[in-house]
Amino acid sequence: MESLNTLWEKLHDAVMMFGPRLVGAIITLIIGWWLIKIIQRSVRKAFEKREMEPSLRGFLNSMIGILLKTLLIISVVGMAGVEMTSFIAILGAAGLAVGMALSGTLQNFAGGVIILLFKPFKSGDFIEAQGHSGSVSEIQIFNTILKTPDNKTIIIPNGGLSTGSMINYSTEPQRRVDFVFGIGYGDDVDKAKAVIQKLIDGDNRILKDPAPFIAVSELADSSVNLVVRVWAEASNYWGIYFDMHEKVYKSFDKEGLNIPFPQMDVHVHK
Repeated sequence: MESLNTLWEKLHDAVMMFGPRLVGAIITLIIGWWLIKIIQRSVRKAFEKREMEPSLRGFLNSMIGILLKTLLIISVVGMAGVEMTSFIAILGAAGLAVGMALSGTLQNFAGGVIILLFKPFKSGDFIEAQGHSGSVSEIQIFNTILKTPDNKTIIIPNGGLSTGSMINYSTEPQRRVDFVFGIGYGDDVDKAKAVIQKLIDGDNRILKDPAPFIAVSELADSSVNLVVRVWAEASNYWGIYFDMHEKVYKSFDKEGLNIPFPQMDVHVHK
């Protein structure tokens, strides 16, 4: 009977000592879980307002929820009287080891987050980066996928893509198309300019403003080179580029203007 009373007293003391802590921990857990849901909902709305990529939006929201819930659980367990110092130290050491092992992957992940947040390019843009060029097919968390004009697939890690230089050909709605046409020494430069100007005026895809530019750019070894610069909508760039070369070749031939090619005179001395 005495041992039962002693056990009851110890149980009573334990309840009086740990009971309030346990109740406080449970209340904290319930309220904290509710607040985390509110925070995630608010963050989700903020991401939607900024028109963030859906894939990045869901990933970041999940990461925020996991981080907050982990911190809440650690706090609640500590409130209940469990010593968490050693556990946190082990968790930190494990996180450091994993981070070092996955440094390249984490770099690509960080690069993907930066690309999706700041949007230096988007799906459909034609870019040149890391020695490759193509249209952006898909932006993933770790890689960006390009499609080349000849339908090859290029996968570029986001780490280097986010820190290296890049050319985005689709940012501006208009692009300048540059040409260099050569005529022979002795040919009429003004006539060549007039022929090129007539071809430009006859192409409705070429914009009038900014005005086309035609000038002699170089007195080369075998030719007098004319530089031609015209502006067009970005979608018409390649059509104008290829068509103008063909039209100039045919028109120069018809007008008696020579398109020279490199020649070498060889003198043989006996």
